[in-house]
Amino acid sequence: MKVHHLNCGTFDSPLAGTIVCHALACETDNGIVLVDTGFGLADLADRSRRLGPLPRLMGAKFFESETAVRRLEGLGFATSDVTHIVATHLDFDHIGGAGDFPNATIHTTAVEDAAARARASASDKVRYRPAQQPPDSEMRTYSGPGEPLLGFPDAHRLDTIGDGFFLLPLPGHTKGHAAVAVDTGNGWLVHAGDAFYHHSVVAPPGVDSPGFQGRFMRVVEKVLADDRSRISENHRRLRELNTQQSSHVTVFCAHDRKQLEELQQRG
Repeated sequence: MKVHHLNCGTFDSPLAGTIVCHALACETDNGIVLVDTGFGLADLADRSRRLGPLPRLMGAKFFESETAVRRLEGLGFATSDVTHIVATHLDFDHIGGAGDFPNATIHTTAVEDAAARARASASDKVRYRPAQQPPDSEMRTYSGPGEPLLGFPDAHRLDTIGDGFFLLPLPGHTKGHAAVAVDTGNGWLVHAGDAFYHHSVVAPPGVDSPGFQGRFMRVVEKVLADDRSRISENHRRLRELNTQQSSHVTVFCAHDRKQLEELQQRG
C-alpha cells in the first residue's frame, strides 16, 4: 500500500506555533482511502456557517491549496477515486473536507456519530458543526466488542474497505474518538487523531523534551478534552505502542508539524 501524508489545514498562533491537519491518502485496490480530511472547499466558501468563530481565533489560515481535494488533484487523482474516509473523530478540522468526495463512505465509531448529531454539551456545539455532518446514507458506524489488535482489546476491522484498516477506540478528546491503524504491508501506521498534540508525548522517556510548545499543547489538550481523566492513560498506551520497535509501528497525531514532515520525508 502506498500512503501519502498530507497537510489539509494550517493553524498559526504565537504560543502554539504552526499546527497542521495531518491526513492520510492510502492507495488501495478499492480506490483511495482518506484518514481524516482537514478543511474542505465548502468550509472556505462559508466559514461562518460551517465552522463558527473558533478556527479563526485559533489562527486558521484557510488555503484552498491545502484542502484534501486539491492535494489529491496535485497527485493526479480525481474526487471519484476516493471511496472511503475513516475519521478519527468528527471535529470541524477533521471532517470538513468529506463533502468534497460525494462517492465516499465515511467510517467512525457509533458513539462519535451519536455525539456529533446530539451536540448535547456546550463544547459539543462548538466542535461539531451541523453543516458539516454527513447524511446517514454516507455513514458506517462501529460499536460493540471488537478484536484484539496492537494492544487494544476492541479494535473494529473495517471490512468494507478491504484488508488493513482498523478503528482503535480511544475516547477522551471526544466521546467516540478513535485512532486509525493502517497495515501498509511494511509496518503499521497509527493515526492517533487528537489523542495527543505533541511528538514528545510518544517519545521514550528522556529522549525528546517537550519544550515550551509541548507544554503549552498539553494545556490546550486538557482544555479541549471531553474527558480529561483519560488523557494520561491514552498517552501511556500510545507511547508504549510507539516504542515497541519490533512491532514496526509508527504512532503520530493530527496536529504535530514535526511528525508530518518526518513522515513525508520518509515517504
